[in-house]
Amino acid sequence: MFSLTRGTAARTSSRAFSTTPSRSTDMAKLVLIGRLGKDPEVRYTKSNKEYVSYTVATSNNTSTAEGVQPTTTWHHVLSFHPGANNYLRTLRRGSLVYAETNFELRQPDANADPESPEGQRQIFLRHEQIRVLRQPPRDKEETESE
Repeated sequence: MFSLTRGTAARTSSRAFSTTPSRSTDMAKLVLIGRLGKDPEVRYTKSNKEYVSYTVATSNNTSTAEGVQPTTTWHHVLSFHPGANNYLRTLRRGSLVYAETNFELRQPDANADPESPEGQRQIFLRHEQIRVLRQPPRDKEETESE
């Protein structure tokens, strides 16, 4: 009896990592912890739909022949969620944030100029959620005006 139970459990756990099309969708998610590079901006699509664009800067240390060099990567994120957009408008440049995004990789258009954005591979990050971990330090000008 014990061997029957163990065999059943083994078969069940092997299905957890199956490559069969049992899931209806797949996802690619990117988690960013960094600082907002500038205040989020409200923009509009060609069909006049509002969205918010914001940039998160992350830092890494890269080892080179000269030693360890800090490098900054800029991640451009787009939000099409009306409720989230209202909150994003209140955030300020320099805020330390935790952002979860969906990651989409678009292949280049074969007919486009290779130097244009359409002729290059593009990464799109779609906003899912954001949390402010630390507010930016207040500017002297803001403190004096209050």
